[in-house]
Amino acid sequence: MDGAALARAARSGKRHPVARLVSLMEDTRAASASARDDALAYLEEEARQRGHRSTIIGVTGTPGAGKSSLLAATTREMLRLDPEATIAVVAVDPSSQVTKGALLGDRTRMRTSVEETRLFFRSQASVTALGGLAPPTYLVVRALTTLYDYVLVETVGIGQSEADIKYLADTVYLVMSPGGGDDVQMIKAGIVEIPDAFVINKADTPGASAAYYQLRGALWLARPFDADRVAVLLTSARRGDGITELAQAMLDHRNEAQPPDHLAERAKHFFAEWVRDEWGRQGAQVLEPDPTMAGRCDPATNFGAAQAAFTRAMQRHLAGAESGSGGEQIPR
Repeated sequence: MDGAALARAARSGKRHPVARLVSLMEDTRAASASARDDALAYLEEEARQRGHRSTIIGVTGTPGAGKSSLLAATTREMLRLDPEATIAVVAVDPSSQVTKGALLGDRTRMRTSVEETRLFFRSQASVTALGGLAPPTYLVVRALTTLYDYVLVETVGIGQSEADIKYLADTVYLVMSPGGGDDVQMIKAGIVEIPDAFVINKADTPGASAAYYQLRGALWLARPFDADRVAVLLTSARRGDGITELAQAMLDHRNEAQPPDHLAERAKHFFAEWVRDEWGRQGAQVLEPDPTMAGRCDPATNFGAAQAAFTRAMQRHLAGAESGSGGEQIPR
């Protein structure tokens, strides 16, 4: 598989080549590692040469808050307000604990014309991973930032352990619904500290005004130093209230857009997450003393090669443990 060729085809912006590129980023097989690295290297260098910059916006919130419907309405309004904007949406759906599959329900909401090349949408199954993101989300978003002005990431939901979005997104919006007691739960879990802005959706239902003031009070308790600077927006995806304001707020983040390699700086965090997912606590213990694998395989530049190298090192380590030699650390 030629990763660079897939990347060149995706530069057309057409949905099918972009979808094939995303499928490559989602392919976790060791045989695809080199192709993934080649595609990212080509895309990031090409984006750097043309001066492309992008911004990543995370959209998270409690289940049932209407994140998907809100995101569908907001992206359509963003495209209307800015005819030159290009947007990619990555929506992470919850997976079955039994089959590991997912009902990718966002596809029923994100409907656009087949001729619309300014908007790309992709659903991902979380595969029961904690953190609110799917295992391949980081690499998918890293590729999409080289092609689109805005990359919006909708997490599977947020709770006390689901905060990975803050490591991926430049800006995080937390979506709530009135009457759910979300403000109390956020203080308990510390979730109120994560978002850069809040959205109270379903504002056309009773209790929206009370939820607004409860949230403001929670912010003053949990974030006294910046509570007055945190935006709280009232929206109704069903009726359209506040959608223009939210869309414009997201478009304004274009002023904070980053160069194509800014996600590479976050590779170590997501590489460590991959190690924990694949190898558990034992893998984390092996990685901790040598996070860059002696400088030989930096995940920032060669994520796939770093995965392959760590896999080989873990196999040696486990083989050594089974033979009674106490295991083997990654060679320096």
